[in-house]
Amino acid sequence: LVGLSSVAQVILGRGEFGQYFSINLGFGIGVTLGIHAAGGISGAHLNAAITLTHCLLGSLPWKKLPFYVLGQFLGSFLAAATVFGIYYEALYDYTKGNFTVTGPNATAGIFSTYPAPYMSLTRGFFVEFIATTMLFLGILVIHDEKNNAALKGTQALLTGILVLGIGLSMGMNTGYSMNPSRDLPPRIFTAIAGWGLDVFRAGPYWWWIPLVASPLGCLFGVLIHKLFIDLHNQPVLDSEKEKGQPGMEVS
Repeated sequence: LVGLSSVAQVILGRGEFGQYFSINLGFGIGVTLGIHAAGGISGAHLNAAITLTHCLLGSLPWKKLPFYVLGQFLGSFLAAATVFGIYYEALYDYTKGNFTVTGPNATAGIFSTYPAPYMSLTRGFFVEFIATTMLFLGILVIHDEKNNAALKGTQALLTGILVLGIGLSMGMNTGYSMNPSRDLPPRIFTAIAGWGLDVFRAGPYWWWIPLVASPLGCLFGVLIHKLFIDLHNQPVLDSEKEKGQPGMEVS
């Protein structure tokens, strides 16, 4: 909701109410709030690609996958509908009632990601793959208790900063979806709300890239973390664990 609203404000405000940095900051803040809201309940599964990866790794039961993904998709769909309601008049003023996916007054990009006109599908796939690799690798590093984990209570903020950093460095070409749950439900909403099936044809047929590149990027992030970090983590000795405990005087 916060992320999509920030996009709407920048586009519909014609640059007078924010710039590209505003969008990245909006998504970073949204992710931070989402983790704080759901972290203690579900581990804050906000991304279907990450949830699927946890199931493949055996750290999450498969029986939970459909419920988590359903929650993600429903939340994302309702967020798109809410943003549509908030900016309904602004959308009509901006487009004169002609909702388009491409062109000078295109507004479908408020809700879902679309590649830049110069991007090929192959190159766009690679960009989304690398962006999602960095996302999950960063999350693994932030929570790696055996290495140099973030201080307790700061994980949500650092994950939001991670999303902000990826957007600032890799967002220009494809919009850095990195998340099927963030991209597909709003796309379905726009198809229903007046943009039509062009939301699936544009790109051309870009819609499937975030669904496939994101899970593969997560798995590659796991591989990098395992090979270059986890296998080299030093075991924590019992004596080191006890260093901070009060000593006992003996005669």
